[in-house]
Amino acid sequence: MAALLELNDVSARYGQVAALHGISLTVGEGEVVALLGANGAGKTTTLRAVSGTVRRSGEVILGGKRLTRSGPEAVARNGVAHVPEGRGIFTQLSVWENLRMGAYMRRGRPDFKTVLDYFPWLDARRNQQAGTLSGGEQQMLALARAFLQRPKLLMLDEPSLGLAPLVTREVFRVVTDLNEKEGLAVLVVEQNAAIALGVARRAYVLETGSIALAGSADELRSNDAIRTAYLGY
Repeated sequence: MAALLELNDVSARYGQVAALHGISLTVGEGEVVALLGANGAGKTTTLRAVSGTVRRSGEVILGGKRLTRSGPEAVARNGVAHVPEGRGIFTQLSVWENLRMGAYMRRGRPDFKTVLDYFPWLDARRNQQAGTLSGGEQQMLALARAFLQRPKLLMLDEPSLGLAPLVTREVFRVVTDLNEKEGLAVLVVEQNAAIALGVARRAYVLETGSIALAGSADELRSNDAIRTAYLGY
């Protein structure tokens, strides 16, 4: 499988505080990869290093193009959609206005029809203020808005945060559909290791800014010692 995203010896810092220490990882074209680890391990910072929202060094390569010196807008225009922790929707805008903001980054006519095929309830809620949606609906709106960019890579930061288990399963079902039917590559940060490993092909476990473990989802899920030490279940 050809690599879509490559991080080579990437470090990142907040002021004088180092958050990543030379990590290297790959996400293949059409692949789902999970980033796991405890709070403060560097998972969110890894996504920010890709999207250009934190000071970074090393190589960030997407589809053979180096993005290390690119800012967030350039990274987005090159095909990366980042759904941050907390969803990042515009709560004061309507559902449809949020979707149009996602379409802003896309050249050509927005494909609202395909988005509504995956998220049919959005059409009936188009005029509703986004901040009045439930947590699960807001997460779905954030996914739909990101998909409207037609990205090569979708990055999700804690998509299950604050959601009931049934809603979490529905969110990951949609993510799986987007991956399998649209060929969308996904890099997902998730505290719920069980559900993340259920949808991912491979996973990396971060510990204090470094990669402690890497392997297939099946290998990490079936190793009792690894599950106890790193995955928390």
